[in-house]
Amino acid sequence: MSARVFLGLSGGVDSALSAALLVEQGFDVTCIYMRNWSRDLPGFACPWAEELADAERVAVELGLPLEVWDCEREYKETVVDYLVDSYARGYTPNPDVMCNQTVKFGTFADKAFAAGADLIATGHYAACTHAEDGPATLMRAADEHKDQTYFLWRVPGEMFNRVLFPMGDVPSKAVAREMCRERGLSVADKPDSDGICFIGPVGLRTFLLDSLDRRAGDIVEWETGKVLGHHDGAFLFTVGQRKGLDLGGGPARYVVATDTASNTVYVTADLECPALWTCVDVLEDAHWVAGSAPAAGEYLVRTRHTGTLRPAYVEPQADGMVKVMWPERVRTVAPGQSAVIYDGRICLGGGIIRPLSQCF
Repeated sequence: MSARVFLGLSGGVDSALSAALLVEQGFDVTCIYMRNWSRDLPGFACPWAEELADAERVAVELGLPLEVWDCEREYKETVVDYLVDSYARGYTPNPDVMCNQTVKFGTFADKAFAAGADLIATGHYAACTHAEDGPATLMRAADEHKDQTYFLWRVPGEMFNRVLFPMGDVPSKAVAREMCRERGLSVADKPDSDGICFIGPVGLRTFLLDSLDRRAGDIVEWETGKVLGHHDGAFLFTVGQRKGLDLGGGPARYVVATDTASNTVYVTADLECPALWTCVDVLEDAHWVAGSAPAAGEYLVRTRHTGTLRPAYVEPQADGMVKVMWPERVRTVAPGQSAVIYDGRICLGGGIIRPLSQCF
């Protein structure tokens, strides 16, 4: 009897091709559309109904059953509220990281296995090697540009033993689209979705001002303490940001720090400002795919999706923190972002970047 696979079908290119490949590999596939968010925002109608219609077309084209599962409560509580709370504390979060941990490989996985699934599958660009005893190994996809292991580091390796990633060996999105065309899938030319899915073209600023109270505060020059302008809330800004400061003429300025307690945004016009560079990052809330921290040593580290994999000396601490020491200075990354650690192609895990002011 064929293994029963429940596939998260979003209505996009990658999950559609994943469904087709699983059928070709002989699996008994049930498609699940996860309705994670359906709230309209001012000026933006949530496209969930259109996405569901695309998923329904793909299921019909492949002759597969499709169910709609309501995951909105879990998504709101663990992803949307997490994003808002993080910005309120001066962090710049990765909501997709939390969505994978709590919804796709949490709520969806639990419900699928309870309904009789042997395995679950998603359209992520990632790969994994199952283990008979112990956690699976999570590995980067063949397409380095699309690789999504950066968003999967909080998912435990035991879960990956029951996960299939059909897109792991697909070399590029262009190839994925051509493979969809060859199989007659109507979504082959559907555009990729960008940005935070539940915010859409409304933009993060509008969403946050709809969720958090507007608070007037000062924009202060880092070097001199001089007040250069004002803002509607320090939570609206992130380290490295240049646009949206509204300081009038003069040189371009960059955000070097935010203090949500005093509601102050600090900026500089000096690209060599020490606050824009660091040789050490400290990570909190570390998670390891194998369940335990690796030995200290030289690894590859990525601090943003599609960002460069850089060598660094990684030293897990006794208190659960992780120190990442770069061989040469790198641009400061906004606190709240993920730093993901790799041993060659293997994704070991990662952590959340702390504000530099809290690191030492």
